[in-house]
Amino acid sequence: MKKVTKYIPDMLTLCNLLSGCMAICMAFRGGESVGALTGVQWSWFFIGLAAFFDFCDGASARLLHAYSPVGKELDSLSDLISFGVAPGMLMFNVMSAQAGPAWLAYTALFIPAMGAVRLAKFDCDERQTTSFRGLPIPANAIFWIGMCGWIDRYIYPGGWVMAVLIVAVSLLMVCDMPMFSLKFSSFDWRENFRRYVLLIASAAFVIVWGISGLVWAIVLYLLISALGRKQTA
Repeated sequence: MKKVTKYIPDMLTLCNLLSGCMAICMAFRGGESVGALTGVQWSWFFIGLAAFFDFCDGASARLLHAYSPVGKELDSLSDLISFGVAPGMLMFNVMSAQAGPAWLAYTALFIPAMGAVRLAKFDCDERQTTSFRGLPIPANAIFWIGMCGWIDRYIYPGGWVMAVLIVAVSLLMVCDMPMFSLKFSSFDWRENFRRYVLLIASAAFVIVWGISGLVWAIVLYLLISALGRKQTA
């Protein structure tokens, strides 16, 4: 059984990677109906599924004490596909479908580029064991899902605005700003106060604004992290 269970975290990580690959495939089907959802909506779903598997692989590794150097590298590679390349291709296709200079859509490639730098820095930075420096790459993916929801619900802000936003959010991944970890080590209210506030607020945002509310969830995450940094300074 030990030989079997030690592979469980890696199998869940591969499910993360495969979900990210499916998200990329669906992103290129855009507004086309694929069953009950459009390609873009399926892409949102598979990025969310990848986030679920990303949570489960870490939790199972801690529960089963199944840590390995291969698992660590596989996790980073999977995260780059699911939370870097997938949202990058999603935004590329969304921007390509809009009016404006066609070349601006290629700024979406900045998302996976900075995502790769962010993950490389994370793997080398011993300060990021219990907290983060810069926007975590899954939070980056959540932001872009919310942005797609915003465009679908309200209005496309224009190619130049999107290009600036892509560069700004991508640079947040590689900045040195301290940010609190979203992972729960226990369910204690006092220890996880900021996490509970963020979860409750995020649920409220989605109830009120739908998928576009995820944009405000990430903005709130940035604000809470900045306020926490100011209080400890």
